[in-house]
Amino acid sequence: MTNFLVPPPTGLRLPLGRLLGTPGAVDALLAAEVSIYLLLNRHARGDWGDVSAEDRLQNNLAVLAHHRVLSCYLLPNGQKVWIITEWDRSATTVLLPEEY
Repeated sequence: MTNFLVPPPTGLRLPLGRLLGTPGAVDALLAAEVSIYLLLNRHARGDWGDVSAEDRLQNNLAVLAHHRVLSCYLLPNGQKVWIITEWDRSATTVLLPEEY
C-alpha cells in the first residue's frame, strides 16, 4: 500500500541533536565492522532500516509531527541495532534492543 500523503525520504530530513551510544551498541558495531556514522546517516536521511511497512510509514509521519523516530538495522553478524531520535530532536541514541 502506498500512502501519497507522506513524501518519500529524500536528503537530510531529521535533525539528530546530541549523539549517544550505549557500550553494548558500540561493541556490537565494532565486532561487525559497521560504522556508527553510516547508520546515523541512513537514519537522518529517512532510511529506517529493517522495519515493517507500517513502522516505516509511522516514522515518516513522526518526522513531520515531531514525534520519536526509531530505526532498526541488522548487522552482518545477525545482531540488531536500534537508533532512536527523541521527539524534540534533542538527542539520538544508538542502542541494542535489549538495552531499551
